[in-house]
Amino acid sequence: MQREIVLDTETTGLNAQGDDRLIEIGCVEIVNRVPTGNEYHCYINPDREVPPEAEAIHGLSTQFLLDKKRFNEIAEEFLEFIGQDTLVIHNAPFDIGFLNAELERCRRQTLTMDRVVDTLTLARRKHPGSSNNLDALCKRYGIDNSKRIKHGALMDSLLLAEVYVELLGERQAKLELAHTHRKNPTNGSEHRQPSSSIIRAKKLPSRLTHADLEKHREFVNSLGGDVIWKRYDTN
Repeated sequence: MQREIVLDTETTGLNAQGDDRLIEIGCVEIVNRVPTGNEYHCYINPDREVPPEAEAIHGLSTQFLLDKKRFNEIAEEFLEFIGQDTLVIHNAPFDIGFLNAELERCRRQTLTMDRVVDTLTLARRKHPGSSNNLDALCKRYGIDNSKRIKHGALMDSLLLAEVYVELLGERQAKLELAHTHRKNPTNGSEHRQPSSSIIRAKKLPSRLTHADLEKHREFVNSLGGDVIWKRYDTN
């Protein structure tokens, strides 16, 4: 069993080592690349005002966050949820930077990058020169993100879980696997059938005309000797 945590955060700004703080965490558990429905989500009181430009992105206001718990109050439950499993994050250095800054403030062990999969790096390798933000990737892979009016940590984690599977090519592989397994009608057992094998009820008619065949035969005969193609001319 492979457990991974797809994670996203929202913040008051871009400077994790300055005055900006974490204000939202969203996590989605996936096992063998399939969401289990087990999620972790919380808003966090940053003990500072949320700048208007940040609020315009995620919609989280200073007033809304006033009665929420501070990071040190949710640190234990957050760390318990993620455990020691792989973290899947889009533009991981940003989120890990903010999470580690908060963990350091409450004297907790920080997160290391060797347990992180950065989907932005995966996307740039797979689609170089293309836009690889979350909206662009959802559009590329036909993932419905119409409910994503503003950035939100849990919503973005749910979308990223789908994008992650697409980036790895595993959705297509699973669909192919399902297509190429056939059940034995006598005993219900399964066997794999090559995906390129197509069984037709009726053989397709030849596209070669009689004139085409005659021209080919004349060409082969002109070669002289016992050429190999003559052995397959049964007419």
